[in-house]
Amino acid sequence: MIMWAIQIFLALAFGAAGTMKLVRAKAQLAANPHMGRVHSIPEAQIKLLGVAEVLGAIGLVVPMAIGVAPILTRAAAACLAALMGGALATHMNRREPAAVATALAALAIVVATFR
Repeated sequence: MIMWAIQIFLALAFGAAGTMKLVRAKAQLAANPHMGRVHSIPEAQIKLLGVAEVLGAIGLVVPMAIGVAPILTRAAAACLAALMGGALATHMNRREPAAVATALAALAIVVATFR
């Protein structure tokens, strides 16, 4: 039950973040005080990150929920943990707070390990 709660939380977080990156223009994202760092990232890369986050969110829940290839849930969690590792490195290089990326990475590692 706790694992499902973690998976759903992560799916909502990554789904929302990814969707925002997909539907908003770079200028709109830069206007968000939490996303001001996007100025130095190409728009195509922002969209690619959005796709990865949305697909990862789907992968966290759907395979286990329908009982088809549940190993994909672990794979999605591992990929999202790696993605957050990159986010963490980026934040640290820019001397930005990285608590959210750290927490999301840790939760994704829990899912990848124990699912």
